[in-house]
Amino acid sequence: MNDIECMSLALQLAKKGCGFVNPNPMVGAVLLKGGRVIGTGYHKRYGAPHAEVNALAGCEESPEGATLYVTLEPCCHYGKTPPCTEAILNAGIRRVVVGSSDPNPLVKGKGIRFLREKGIEVTEGILKAECDRLNVVFFHFIQTGRPYVVMKYAMTMDGKTAAYTGDSKWITGDAARENVHKDRLRYSAIMVGIGTILADDPLLTCRIEGGRDPLRIICDTALRLPLTSRIMATANEVPTLIATSCKDLQAQQPYLKAGCRILSLEQVEGHLDLSELMTKLGTEKIDSILLEGGGILNWSALQAGIVSRVQTYIAPKLLGGSGGKTPVAGLGVPRPEDGFFLTNIEVTHLGEDILIESEVKPYVHGNY
Repeated sequence: MNDIECMSLALQLAKKGCGFVNPNPMVGAVLLKGGRVIGTGYHKRYGAPHAEVNALAGCEESPEGATLYVTLEPCCHYGKTPPCTEAILNAGIRRVVVGSSDPNPLVKGKGIRFLREKGIEVTEGILKAECDRLNVVFFHFIQTGRPYVVMKYAMTMDGKTAAYTGDSKWITGDAARENVHKDRLRYSAIMVGIGTILADDPLLTCRIEGGRDPLRIICDTALRLPLTSRIMATANEVPTLIATSCKDLQAQQPYLKAGCRILSLEQVEGHLDLSELMTKLGTEKIDSILLEGGGILNWSALQAGIVSRVQTYIAPKLLGGSGGKTPVAGLGVPRPEDGFFLTNIEVTHLGEDILIESEVKPYVHGNY
């Protein structure tokens, strides 16, 4: 096997940790000796041993003189676990092949430098683009201290997210909805506005077998979440946080008693300060959010500059009606050139539906 093949295998292994390692990165490792794979491993769960240690522990023979392929630069500091660089050195590894460099200030080239200083050959940048993409959430979070926000919505080909009656079940088909549940597993939290709760009474859970429910974040400025909602009925089972500007302690009591957490925020132009919310969530190590809100919350999130990625599910149907809901509401921009520009477009077919994924182009000093 060559470097590309071994790193490809390491990438596939890394993906197995999706949804269980946050806010840590997904990492895979492969050990090659004499042209044969003698050990593999991946980071399985936050706080558990890292990929390199798992690969060494599962070796079929002595790893001395072997080559280690790892999707992310090995750590060189004590955290939840000891540094992987020490384990690599002690195992007698001859060569280390790295996909991504680690932007974490505690690592950031120090792991690679340590290995080279100890006489271990290091090759960098093998399948770097693929390895970087795997951990876009981790890179964003470790560099900003704020969650990576993915704004997701489903609409028809005429841009409607619901019929004029408000009925939205279902815009897309089974394959698209299954993909949404995979993302609910992948990202740490799911966020909606009170309007979505009042209209749909959703559960906001992950239906993937063996999966993990995301933290449910309800943006509810005036604390109107119905005590009879399915969110309230399951708050003791699924972590639930209500972000609100209501400071009435008596009004908060039923929600606290039901098992919800309440996070008090200030308002900006009559809405919750979403930038402040992101900062507070970051301190709680919430590294990523799937934003499944309605048009008003989506507009507020874009205005606040917190959206990094947009997922647009498009169904091959037309609903019509001037009263049909659209994915982004609010006041809107006065001119097309003032819009939020998207880049790095990717298109995926999911059954009869289409998923368009794109990154929000940063807005700096009046220019994109």
